[in-house]
Amino acid sequence: MSILQLLKKGLAGDHPSRETETIRKISESLDLLEPEKAKYVAAFAYLLCRVARADLNISLLESRMMERIVVEIGGLPEDQAVLVVQIAKTQNRIFGGTENFLVAREFGALASHEQKLALVHCLYSVAAADELISTLEDNEISQIADELRIEHGDFIKVRSAYRDSLAVLKRPQEI
Repeated sequence: MSILQLLKKGLAGDHPSRETETIRKISESLDLLEPEKAKYVAAFAYLLCRVARADLNISLLESRMMERIVVEIGGLPEDQAVLVVQIAKTQNRIFGGTENFLVAREFGALASHEQKLALVHCLYSVAAADELISTLEDNEISQIADELRIEHGDFIKVRSAYRDSLAVLKRPQEI
């Protein structure tokens, strides 16, 4: 259970932080990975689910996209990625309101600037899985970018790559 010990140490320097139930549950399913990698994948998967669930519905297309991304980013076999995404979806549904900021903070402490930008790309990919990024999903991605302290200009560069899927930029008859 080295992952639990690592989480208990906290990420806030000398001030111990309470481990999030979300990261603990997901990372337990990743016991074979190195502890830091397991925490990274757990937080990454949770944040993907946070965006997919922004409109209170995670579509099959969004689930499949999250699974593909977790396979690619986490280097996991497909069956393990499916499990990680399912746990992340459940944790998000149960603890979303209280865990969202905490998980984003943990991810921010683990990730480099490039990894944070890659996450934002992945968040938009999940939101665009059904070819329409709702305003709720777009706002949630913006909130996560703020929580990760991504500069606005960098965020806009990533967002502009998905402009054709943004509901806010479509005419009503296109939606």
